[in-house]
This record gives sequence, structure tokens and C-alpha cells, in this order.
Amino acid sequence: MLAEKFTIRDDFPPASYEQWRQLAEAALDGAAFDRKLVTRTYEGIDVQPVYTRADLPSGDPSGFPGMPPFVRGAAPRGATNVGWDLRQEHRQPDLKQANQDILDDLSGGVTSLLLRFSRSARAGLDADNGRAAELNGLDGLMVYSVADFDRLLEDVQLDLAAIVLDAGGAFLPAAALLVGLWRRHKIAPDQARGAFHADPLAALAADGHLPTSAERAMALMARLAAWTADNYPHVTAVGVDTAPYHHAGATAVEDVAFAAATGVEYLRAMIAAGMDISAAARQIQFRFSLGTHHFLEMAKLRAARKVWARVVQVSGGSSDAAAMRIHARTSNRTLTRRDPYVNLLRNTASVFAAGLGGAQAITSAPFDHLSGPPDAASRRIARNTVLILQEEAHLHRVIDPAGGSWFLETATESIAQAAWTKFQEIEERGGMLTSIQDNWVAEQIDAAFAPRAKDIARRKAGITGVSEFPDVHETPIAHETIDSATIVRAARQRVKNARQKSPALNSLAKSDQPVAALITAAERGATIGQMAAALGFHKETASAAPLVNRYFAEPFEKLRDATDAWTEKSGTRPRIFLANLGPVAHHAARAAFSKNFFEAGGFEVVTNDGFEDAEAAAAALAASGARVAVICSSDKLYPDLVPSAAESLKAAGARTVVLAGSPGEHEDAWRAAGVDRFIYISCEVLAILREILREEGVIDS
Repeated sequence: MLAEKFTIRDDFPPASYEQWRQLAEAALDGAAFDRKLVTRTYEGIDVQPVYTRADLPSGDPSGFPGMPPFVRGAAPRGATNVGWDLRQEHRQPDLKQANQDILDDLSGGVTSLLLRFSRSARAGLDADNGRAAELNGLDGLMVYSVADFDRLLEDVQLDLAAIVLDAGGAFLPAAALLVGLWRRHKIAPDQARGAFHADPLAALAADGHLPTSAERAMALMARLAAWTADNYPHVTAVGVDTAPYHHAGATAVEDVAFAAATGVEYLRAMIAAGMDISAAARQIQFRFSLGTHHFLEMAKLRAARKVWARVVQVSGGSSDAAAMRIHARTSNRTLTRRDPYVNLLRNTASVFAAGLGGAQAITSAPFDHLSGPPDAASRRIARNTVLILQEEAHLHRVIDPAGGSWFLETATESIAQAAWTKFQEIEERGGMLTSIQDNWVAEQIDAAFAPRAKDIARRKAGITGVSEFPDVHETPIAHETIDSATIVRAARQRVKNARQKSPALNSLAKSDQPVAALITAAERGATIGQMAAALGFHKETASAAPLVNRYFAEPFEKLRDATDAWTEKSGTRPRIFLANLGPVAHHAARAAFSKNFFEAGGFEVVTNDGFEDAEAAAAALAASGARVAVICSSDKLYPDLVPSAAESLKAAGARTVVLAGSPGEHEDAWRAAGVDRFIYISCEVLAILREILREEGVIDS
């Protein structure tokens, strides 16, 4: 007799969620299901352990790719035809070196350039302006005229490479320079590609000031958008960058809400300038920074498209105008200066999320981005990270990989709903500008970041290579020293030469055609400072409390910096002695925990294979030169070992005795015996390290 045919459906009937839940709760043995198996994100979203079809929002909220609400992408085929726009950032102040870097990137597969101007240029000041003395050469390119642009982009095929500007409050003079460059090189308007990225609210939030009033800045942005829409079909004028909020600690929900609220402010300004809603919406490109929680970041981009589509729809815009165009970049806040090679993995996770989340343009961060100007090797690795995911992993060949995922669809909807609520709150308060200027945005971010900061300090949110598994003897990456004085002198001379050749520029403070007039002036050699002055900059300005960048690793890296400086001065690193007691099986786990714990503060940890008794440990402590001892053993042995060990270690010269493990009911007795501190999982790691470094004389406060 033949055996019955085996089938998955018949032999393994589907289990319901209720059946699974009953088994899971039984396995928890009385522990709370929500506490043990449900994870709550910093956005306030509960991540369940299991998702089913029942978790999908009712109806079809995600739609189809390329169709409203654009959750699944702005184009029907996504990036499957042309791939991602690999957009690399350049901010090297030496124009000769910057030009070489740009040419290397373009020959290595980069398709567009993000050019960040120096702080002086972003403020609308020429290099030789006295007020620019403290800003020159900082955080960007020293470009002040079309001639400077020519030096920077020498040998670049301007009809092929898209140019995106990051010029802060001086967005209009910077845009005039770029148009002047295109005209100098006979680039037809329909051949030029790029973005002027006028984003005055981001500049105000990041820098704390604008070189003109906020109202004037918005009006100039709107005029630039109207002119761009009429003259350059493949260029956008307006940008919405959430980096100032993201790097200050904003959640994914806040990122999306602030982006939508900023976009609405800009739409109103453009409509007031005479543009219709659809044309205005098409002039905006959004920029989001992405961290390493790739599922969350994918959901963030998908949610952002949904929220923005809703904004444009209720404003009366056309369906195609509601498609959000996204430039995604690796978040600075997740990168580290210490053990920077780990950033290769962080960057890969961010780029992965950007591509699969539907970003059209992607910026990949060099792994040594935070420690100095990236060299040719780190820039090559950065761009090849995107190229490998595209050319070898073929990730761009899948349209919206998140589509239909019960988890990701639910996360997308949760972020969108929460962001819409916060967006409405901003609107009720008077809009994004008001919310920045009255410090409400900063207060919201501070409140949202506080739980994360607490988790970082306790190592609940570990940072590999910094708070977890650090290498106290790592060799810093060597960067070429920038001769800032020479670079600034050269820039000042270039500005003087350009200014001598350019004709006088009349005041444009009340001009009806400031964009066209500035472009003509730029073509004739006018500098950023001249154009800013003609616009009436620095006579009436806008101000707000600047948002403070929060790098996740920074609190621990500051301790490491202080310890390294003390070591260089004293000739020896502050030491921690591990008093490992009992058999290896009893002390090994806590010895490893303690070594990891104290190396996060830059200590040299003196370890060993263990001691038979307290006297032997005390003798070894005295020989080590350490003044801090950590008792490491097991809970089983502690009641018998701790009193004598603490007493012996103190007698041998230990100023501080630490116990690895939670003391429980023994705390009072063990403190009386000489134990000063206790370290264990989720204790106040950062605070304890600071206290001991202060006692060692390494830090003052």
C-alpha cells in the first residue's frame, strides 16, 4: 500500500497567533509578556515579537510604487532602471586638493557632488572680511567667486555631473555663482543638473542665526525657486534637511514631522511669491540622515513619503507633485572617532537602509569622517560601499523590498501616524519657524533624547569599539595636516583679485529681480560677500538658540581623550587591578566584564589567571602600582571572600575597591568591609568611570 502524499498544509496546519501567545506566555513562567518580549523604541513605538497579516493596516495604505501615497517609492520602477545617484560630499578648504578629490570620486563611480561651503561663505562673508576671521577654512570649501568655482571643478564635465550646494544662509549668492559657472562653460539650461538647496530654517536651527531676517530669507528662497522653475528644468532650488534636528538627537518621528512642517513653511513662501502649489512642491528636495537601525530607517523614509504626499494633496497639489524626492546620507551621530574602522559597518547599514527605503540619492560616509579630512583610501571605500550593494548585491533591482512585510508596513504606518500628530501640533503653534525661534523644537528633541542618553551612559545601548570592546592601545589614523594659514591667505588674495575685476554692485535689497541681477553680477566676478552686501545682509538678522550636535559616542570618547592626554603627560596609563578570586569558572565572566567596563574609560586593566586567596591578590595589587582593585568572582563565593578580600586590598594600598556584581542584600555589610563601589549590567557606567578618573586626578569634573 502506497504511503499518503506528504503536504505542508495538511501535516502542519497553520497556528493562530492566540495559540502561539499561549505557548510563549507559558515559557515565560509568569514573567510579563509585554516586558520580556515587546521592545519599545525611542519613538514610543512598540515592536512586537511576532507579526501576522492581521497587523497590516486596513485597506491598502501603501498603494503601488510610483502612485499616491508614494509609500512604496516615488517612481513605478524605483531605481531598477538607473540605480541610485551616488552623491558624495566635499568640504576640503584647499581648492586644489578638493578638485583632485572630486575627480577621483567621479572617476570612481560618483554621479553627483554635494559641495559644502565654508562657514564664512555660508554666512555671506568674504574671506578677507574681518568678521570672517574665526570662520575661514572651517567645515567647508573656500569658494567665494565663479573663478573659485572654476578652480574647484576644473576638468569636471558639468553637463554630466549634478552639482548640489550646501551654502547655509548665503544660498542665493551661492546659487548665482553656480549659474554663472554653468554659463561660463556654455552649459545649456536643459543640460544643467543639480540643486541649490536653499534651506534657511535648517541654517537657523544649526547655526543659530541667518545673515538676514527670516522673512527676507524665505522671500529670497521663494524668488530663487520661481526663477529656477522657469529657467532650469532639471534643477531644484529648495531643500529640507533634517540633519540639524537628527544630529541633536531627534527621533524618526520628529525627523518626519520637522521635515513636513519645514516643507509647509516653504510651500507657503513660494505660493506667496506667485507659484502654484504643484510647481512649488516640485522645487523641494528632502535630505534625511540615517542611522544603523536599518529597519527603522527604512520605515522612516517610507513614512516621510506618505506624510508629504498627504500635505501636498490637502494643499491642492497634483498627484505627481506629491512624490517626495529623497537624498539620504549616513548619520554623523552614529559614527565614532575611536576605533573608526567599525564605521565601515555602520555606514554599510545606513546605505543599505537608504537604498531599500527608496532614496533616490545616497551619500556614503568615509569611515574616518569625524577624525579629519578623509584621504583617498577612505573616500574610495565609502563610494565602493554603495557600488557593491548596487553592482554586486543588486539591491536596487527590487522595488520596495519592505512592501508587504507585516512588521515594516506596521512600523511605517506607526511612524507616519505619530509624525502627522506632531506635525499638526507644530502647525497649531504657528509653524516651524516659530517653533525653532521659541526653543520648542530644542525642548522636544531634548526630551526625546534623554532616555537614549541614559541608555548610552549605562551601556544598555552599547557602542562597539567605544563603550563596548574598546582598544585602549589603538593607533590613531594619521591625517594630512592642513596648512590653514596658507589656504586662508590664498583665499583672501583670490577674493581681492575678483573684487578688483568686478564692477560695483548696486543695492538689491528692494529689487524685484534679485536672482537675475545676482547671476549677472556673479558672471562679472562679484564675490559672495559683495552679493550678500547688495542684498542687505547683516543689517537685519534672525537668531535662535543653535541646536547642539550629539554624537552617541562622545561622552565616552571625551573620557578617552582625557585619559590619553593624562597618559602622555604622566608617562603611564591609569591602572585597574583585577583581583580574580577562586577557580577560573567562578571569576572569568566578571573579569571579562570588568576589563571591558574600565577600558571604556581609557584605563589599563591589569588582569591575571586568578588567586587562591585574598593575601595573594593583595600582594599582586601592591606590585602592580594600581590604586583601584576590582574583586571578581561568583555570587556563590562572594559571601566568604568579599570581607577578607576588601580588607586585604585596602591594606595593600588600594584607594578604591570595586566589586563586580550586584550586592543585593549584602550591600551594607560589604561596604562596611571596605567595598566602595559595585559594577554590574545596567549600572551607571559613565558616572562611575568619571568618578574614578576624577579620583585618579585624570579629570577635574
